[in-house]
Order: sequence, then structure tokens, then C-alpha cells
Amino acid sequence: MPLVEVTYAPTVAESKLRELGTALPHLISVAVECPEEPYDGDLQPGDVELRFRSLGPLDRCGLDVVIEIRSKWFESRAADRQERVDRLHHEISGATGLEDFGVYLSLPVAAWSQGD
Repeated sequence: MPLVEVTYAPTVAESKLRELGTALPHLISVAVECPEEPYDGDLQPGDVELRFRSLGPLDRCGLDVVIEIRSKWFESRAADRQERVDRLHHEISGATGLEDFGVYLSLPVAAWSQGD
């Protein structure tokens, strides 16, 4: 279950952020899919948590959008994480037309619990 934070410049149109909000859950699920957490294409509530935050007056960022993804560490994910994040960047660009953005994939050792 990835946790995703999207930080964006005030100049990014709300329509572009809505596009991201629609595209990211599937694209990220494909990017972090692994034998330990397979993706069946049927996203359920809580499968991908998205949080959007506008840059504040004291924030400094050289990109229009930064997408930070935290997903549980598995050896199979970690082995090719750079290829995963490069492919995800390419897919996000193709799906949304964004150009000036970055994707950060973090794979912490973690645990998750969620009620039914």
C-alpha cells in the first residue's frame, strides 16, 4: 500500500492535479508491483493513499511537481528500484503531459494494518 505525497507549485493548474489524482493510483501500483504484493488491477479504498500539498511561501523547490512515494521494502522491489522509478516517471509524463516534475521512490522497512 503506497503512501504518496504530491507537492506542487501554485502555478500548476487544478485540472492537471486532478489528472494526476486519477492516473497515479494505477501507475504507481504497476510500478511497485512485486511477488509479495501483486497488483490485480482492482484498486480498493486504501490501496494507494494520495495527499496533495501546495508549496508554501517558505518552501523551496526547483520543480513544478514532486511526487514522493513510500512503499514497503521487499528485496524484489529494491533490486530494480531505479528502473521502476524511471519507468514510472515516463508513464506519468505520457499520461498527464507533465514535464517539469520529479518522482522519489522510498522503500522503507515498514508494516501496515487496516481494518476491513
